[in-house]
Amino acid sequence: LAKTAKIFAFENERGVQEPVGFWDPLALSSSGDVSTFKRRRTVELKHGRLCMLATMGYITPEVTGKFPGYLSYSANLKFTDVPNGLAAISKVPALGWAQVVAYAGFCELSAGSDDWKTGTPGDYGFKVLTSSDSAEKEKKLCAELANGRLAMMATIGMFFQDGLTGSAWGDWALYTDSPLRSLKSDPGFNTLPEWD
Repeated sequence: LAKTAKIFAFENERGVQEPVGFWDPLALSSSGDVSTFKRRRTVELKHGRLCMLATMGYITPEVTGKFPGYLSYSANLKFTDVPNGLAAISKVPALGWAQVVAYAGFCELSAGSDDWKTGTPGDYGFKVLTSSDSAEKEKKLCAELANGRLAMMATIGMFFQDGLTGSAWGDWALYTDSPLRSLKSDPGFNTLPEWD
């Protein structure tokens, strides 16, 4: 009975949504420890928010274009010279990456990562994006969790596709080394349709 109570201790928490319900395949919450659950929820929110920004960072330059001007005057590097996606890693100067890391560290340390000890994880009382109506606020905070989870999957999917095809939107026809493709000379083992 105690083990069952621990397993279902978090089934009514925010983020338990249809169609999956409470999903904990690695049994990370099986101990029933509330503070550990809140800490993990804080981390989930933080990663979800970061991945929502990363997803937009992949999409926005493709749709709206890039900033005018120079990313680095000393390297004569314009924003338009930097490709989208993973290819940008090698183009941005080391000092630029140092600034990104410093800013991320500032955000990490100044935001306070102990909110899970004193209140509701991720709820900073910012009513512009949530609401003062408790039902509406709950709906929006659940949507944030769901969108963050989706963005985490989208970001890793875009990284994977970009790494294989050279583009987050990837033309899979360019990726001929796929283990899912067979040689045309042996059509009996072709797992993907050929539309030639």
